Order: sequence, then C-alpha cells, then structure tokens
Amino acid sequence: MKVPRSSAAIAYPLTMAAVIVAVDILFFQGHIWERLAANLAIVVVFVALYLFWGRRP
Repeated sequence: MKVPRSSAAIAYPLTMAAVIVAVDILFFQGHIWERLAANLAIVVVFVALYLFWGRRP
C-alpha cells in the first residue's frame, strides 16, 4: 500500500519531533548540552534516512 506524498510529508517531521521530545523527557532532563547534542544527532539521522530512502525519482 502506497502512502500519499502529502501524508508522508506531514508524518515524517511529526515523527522526528515526537522522537526528540520523548528522548528529552526520558533521558536528558536537566542536561542542556547533552540534550542539544542528542537532538542534533536525531535530526542528522532523520535527514540521512530521508536522503537514503525518502526521495523519489
């Protein structure tokens, strides 16, 4: 089953935001620099996944 492009465009950033918030709440309360590093790493992973699998010809 193919997901419409507009649904995927909305779901992908929402999923990334949910992962960032969950990691912040679960692991990094009170650790500012570690939180920033983890958030940047999560964004880099999501961008890499998008570039590897997300783009369609």
